Amino acid sequence: MFSHTFTLGLRSSDCWLMKAGVFGLCAAGFSHSAFTFGMESHISQSNINGTLVPPAALISILQKGLQYVEAEISINEDGTVFDGRPIESLSLVDAVMPDVVHTRQQAFRDKLAEQQKAISSSSSSAAQSHATNNGETSLNGEENGTHALHNHMEVMEVDSEVQIPTTVLRGHESEVFICAWNPVTDLLASGSGDSTARIWNLIENSSGGSTQLVLRHCIREGGQDVPSNKDVTSLDWNSDGTLLATGSYDGFARIWTKDGNLSSTLGQHKGPIFALKWNKKGNSILSAGVDKTTIIWDAQTGEAKQQFPFHSAPALDVDWQNNSTFASCSTDMCIHVCRLGSERPLKTFQGHTNEVNAIKWDPSGMLLASCSDDMTLKIWSMKQDTCVHNLEAHNKEIYTIKWSPTGTGSSNPNANMLLASASFDSTVRLWDVDRGVCIHTLTKHQEPVYSVAFSPDGKFLASGSFDKCVHIWDTLSGALVNSYRGTGGIFEVCWNSVGDKVGASASDGSVCVLDLRNRIQMLKTKLEELSTKDGDEQRSDSVDEVDAKELETLHLKGFIGCFGRH
Repeated sequence: MFSHTFTLGLRSSDCWLMKAGVFGLCAAGFSHSAFTFGMESHISQSNINGTLVPPAALISILQKGLQYVEAEISINEDGTVFDGRPIESLSLVDAVMPDVVHTRQQAFRDKLAEQQKAISSSSSSAAQSHATNNGETSLNGEENGTHALHNHMEVMEVDSEVQIPTTVLRGHESEVFICAWNPVTDLLASGSGDSTARIWNLIENSSGGSTQLVLRHCIREGGQDVPSNKDVTSLDWNSDGTLLATGSYDGFARIWTKDGNLSSTLGQHKGPIFALKWNKKGNSILSAGVDKTTIIWDAQTGEAKQQFPFHSAPALDVDWQNNSTFASCSTDMCIHVCRLGSERPLKTFQGHTNEVNAIKWDPSGMLLASCSDDMTLKIWSMKQDTCVHNLEAHNKEIYTIKWSPTGTGSSNPNANMLLASASFDSTVRLWDVDRGVCIHTLTKHQEPVYSVAFSPDGKFLASGSFDKCVHIWDTLSGALVNSYRGTGGIFEVCWNSVGDKVGASASDGSVCVLDLRNRIQMLKTKLEELSTKDGDEQRSDSVDEVDAKELETLHLKGFIGCFGRH
């Protein structure tokens, strides 16, 4: 562990780089490593304002350093530039190895000598070649530079008939880690590394556009409120949409009204809060912290009802089974199921061999899903100690999971229940949990996938990745329906309650809202066309009376969204 005196003795530029390193780990998904590095280096005690460190700062500095070393190798002793580029790119390790750098420099000199010798012996033939080409420039030795200019970008398979109207909301000054729609109206909440949460009003009105409320997270210092300069790590709306709870790296949970007023500050954790959830009744809030504990709070008084100290390492996620019983997971590889008033866990699930990143109860509250850095997805039941299913298919860490809002206990009880998993292997998988099999592997992302979310009817899945893309998938066929590419890596995606908008938060401080209402209108138009086909045949314009084959065709094309069969 770094000593405190070592950190205090660092130059401000060194502290700035260390702070950038913490943010870089967070952006890459290694939030727990970032916390450990930040705590052991005591960088949190420096006077560097984290909000002033731009996204991907450390990566940018390293890239510039590599480019500088490469450029230095390319310069001859007389100051001339050899060929304008290095023979091959340096790796991060090679760039700091004197022997490697010296070898590259010598290779440049040798190649330069060969080129000069070749030029002197073939100057006349070069002139003839130039005349033959009528002055057209050759790149990389190929006529007209055909190969050098060839674009190898893969064409994305999307429904080109419909472009998704997108609103980009700007105001945050750092990464936006999370976002969540109000369950009643079109208010979108977002939480950022700039120590603020924001509520964006996307309700259509005569003035047009969107407005934002800024929820500044402050702490008391010297008798006055000052910005905490800590990340807002989690947020959740209560079920009736009147209150918003936020959790922060400053160790406090806060309750806000939907008008942006601070209602309560909840302060019993002794470190950053990683997760926070309202129960369905709306009288309790559950939080998980790096202090290895989970706490149930009284939402009305702001007092802690009970603190649960059962984990032996930081608690990473929590989820309510009902209004008084919940599950929690941790870097200690364990899952505890606890109940308000009980002094011991009701159940402890063990089986993962690495950190358990996320847990989710299914809509019925009968099955609990968990995902881990051990690359497995496990399904648990309170009726047995071992997992019901051990699902192995991903080849890197699984970051998050979501149940579809279908099946028993959901608003769509007649539809099959699915589970979606998002992984650092750049894929999303859809699982039939009853059979314990993967039914679709969604492979269009190019970088780690941080978030997945089902539409309210379960027919669509949104996914967000650090490749800056939000993809919309058809859950029946696994087909890619449409895509949006933003300006920053996507940390979170979420659907509004109606199912016609998708919100996404990004690493460059932007929040995007995709408007999918045209999909519903397109379905209606297609149905009208079907109803007028075969003029002498009377056809109903209701979905239930459309020919099954035609309906399936529409669904596969992505026309059926929130308006269709359930």
